[in-house]
Amino acid sequence: MSRPTVAGVARVAGVSVASVSRVLNGLPATEEMVERVQRAVEELGYVPDSRARSLKVGRTFQLTLAVADVGNPVYVTMMRAVEEVVSAAGYRLVVTTTGPDVVDEVALVRGLARGYADGLVISPLRVDDDLIKSIRECDVPVVVAGNVPASAGVDTVRANSPKGMRLAVEHLLAKGRKRIAFVNGPVDTVPGAARAKGFADAMKENKLQSVAEVEAVDFTFAAGREAGRELLETLSGGHGGATGKADAVIAANDLLAVGIMHELAARDLAVPADVAVIGMDDSELAEQSFPPLTSVNLGSAERGRRAAELLLARIEDSTRTPRRIVVQPTLSVRRSTP
Repeated sequence: MSRPTVAGVARVAGVSVASVSRVLNGLPATEEMVERVQRAVEELGYVPDSRARSLKVGRTFQLTLAVADVGNPVYVTMMRAVEEVVSAAGYRLVVTTTGPDVVDEVALVRGLARGYADGLVISPLRVDDDLIKSIRECDVPVVVAGNVPASAGVDTVRANSPKGMRLAVEHLLAKGRKRIAFVNGPVDTVPGAARAKGFADAMKENKLQSVAEVEAVDFTFAAGREAGRELLETLSGGHGGATGKADAVIAANDLLAVGIMHELAARDLAVPADVAVIGMDDSELAEQSFPPLTSVNLGSAERGRRAAELLLARIEDSTRTPRRIVVQPTLSVRRSTP
């Protein structure tokens, strides 16, 4: 049996080949026209030849989302939001992991010249001049879900981490917690640098000094447990550092926070009775942890949606003035804080 064709769909639908092409490519068409074509497609079992379509219009109708770690719940939330927007516009979404190294991020961007995608949303963990240069020189549009200098001249969507830290510190103060410790991820990363500055500024604004600060090796649960051990040893004087007792810990993301809570439990310290814990990202993990984790919502879904919209707009008009969007945070209060 021969493969169904556009001409066959047009014949069964009783419309022109041009009308079938309009519907299949998602171009404006009447409701009646769309229904007739869709019925014919289903009746014949027609499957569009994506390769021929790509050659004809000069597009793959495929977009890429690149994140540091697809296992991180915050990136899963972002991915779902991006996919919802681009699929509605007729694109497939391919998700890839860059890992923590900027060299791999640069290689990914430069690889887009091979023509396997029409555009890229990238959430880089680290940014350097080579990455910015590769984004600016890329043959297809690139939107950054993260923070790059305005001089880069690219579309960006980023979280307001400093404001998020203020929300966390002020919430703890309102609950009577003043002996606050901070567990960050690597400070040479985009989120690590932003959250370190945000914490320092928030503590200074409230005339407080942190009882201890620990830098985890990365932003994972395992790193959170290790950082929790280091924090508790530091507070007890085991590392020759600060002594005393923290009554609250702010972690740079939810994975770190849950790792810290596991370490506290292992040492018979109750959350929040002994130590209150706040995370950042407000991922699904925050609700699934025990106790449920108070977390700063940095708008990962909204950032994903806005980034996808910017990418589609850039594909349609490459001469647009680059936009820099900042998504504002909120605080989701749960039982890990009193």
